[in-house]
Amino acid sequence: MRRTSGILLGVAAGGLLLGGAGVAVQAQRGRPEARMAEAAKAFLASLDEPRKAKAIFTFGSDERLNWHFIPKERKGLPLKEMTEPQRETALRLLRSSMSQTGDQKAASIRSLEIILRSVEMGKGPVRDPEQYFFSVFGEPSETGTWGWRYEGHHCAQNWTIVNGKGVASSPQFFGTNPAEVRVEVPGAPPKGTRVLVAEEDVARELVTSLSEEQRKEAVLSPTAPPDIFSGASRKAMAQEDRGIAQPKLSEAQQATLQKLIDVYVNTMPRGLANQRLTKLKQAGIEKVKFAWLGGLQKGEGHYYRVQGPTFLIEYDNTQNNNNHVHAVWRDFKGDFGMDLLAMHHQAYPHKIAREK
Repeated sequence: MRRTSGILLGVAAGGLLLGGAGVAVQAQRGRPEARMAEAAKAFLASLDEPRKAKAIFTFGSDERLNWHFIPKERKGLPLKEMTEPQRETALRLLRSSMSQTGDQKAASIRSLEIILRSVEMGKGPVRDPEQYFFSVFGEPSETGTWGWRYEGHHCAQNWTIVNGKGVASSPQFFGTNPAEVRVEVPGAPPKGTRVLVAEEDVARELVTSLSEEQRKEAVLSPTAPPDIFSGASRKAMAQEDRGIAQPKLSEAQQATLQKLIDVYVNTMPRGLANQRLTKLKQAGIEKVKFAWLGGLQKGEGHYYRVQGPTFLIEYDNTQNNNNHVHAVWRDFKGDFGMDLLAMHHQAYPHKIAREK
């Protein structure tokens, strides 16, 4: 293990870094909303008043919906401004809200900032593995309505807990620059590391397995778009209804499609992952379509999406000579817990005060 900018990182060539603060993530037990509430309370309790003032917003704040994945000025409390014990409680909150796989990806993405800082030599945006922000919206409670966000360059994770019983976990964004590490930088992931390896390889496995007839439906263009179409929109919008539908795939191809969906689903704790899959299957797995744009060979710019009645997965790798990935999971009705909040307001009509 080694320490970089106050955060412990463990590196595996061609794979991921160990998650959080270098502490092994154990199997998560209990309801995810209860775990999050407990961890969020501990995080806030560790803060002094000036830091707490940066970390806390009202639940009705417009800031709760103000998400993005680019390097920019953000509100919230960054790791950079925390003491070591406070960082530990912050990262414990992150681990309580993600699976081990998701936590590993988040830690790895932080560490890629070290590479960008070295390569760009101060000529680009500020690159700092400690410029990742924690924001809590409302009061964490096992029975109440609140939310929280973890966000920085190329990692934006949003959770909304409604009435202590339901959890929404989108928008969920992971990105990597570089997608594959091609330089050696002290303290950074080694050459050959690919943080979002499954997101690329499983999708390519699926598209290259398609017959010529199947590709006529699945491959929409030989040219990939410059980025994901949904961007950082506050409300997820369905993309054009094109691509190959799940029933038109062979049994083996259907299994690969499910494997690809699982790559995105399984960044969340088991309970939240199961909720996503249940919603997807209730809406009809046969209505899910897979679409690809761009080259089929590794190293060529490419884009794909997986879309069903309830969700959208988008992935794009075209920037920086096709070595820069953006990947997102959106829930058409459930981003920021909007579906859960709507049901809650129908049952218990009231207004949420909004900050100006």
